[in-house]
Amino acid sequence: MIAPATGRAVIWRRRGDNTLRFVAAVPLGYAVASLWAAALARVLPMARSEATITGTLVALLLCALFAMYAYGARSGWRATWVLGLAGAAAGGIVCWSVMMTGRV
Repeated sequence: MIAPATGRAVIWRRRGDNTLRFVAAVPLGYAVASLWAAALARVLPMARSEATITGTLVALLLCALFAMYAYGARSGWRATWVLGLAGAAAGGIVCWSVMMTGRV
């Protein structure tokens, strides 16, 4: 049987989880929102300038939602993985769009 965690171990585990949530919320959330801005700017069916503005405005909302999710998730690792998968999806859309259209 595993012994229960002592007070110091619990404190360090919480600090690590809070640090991971902060990293997921701020830099990772911003990076994923930026990828979604690029993806939306490339695939929205409107003029390039309008698609860029629309993608940027949606990304601003997504950045706030990603930060809220990072602190509302069950654990810091889950928040990191979910935001990583969302970023991978947006990056895939951008790569696919570049390969199909040939323009950067």
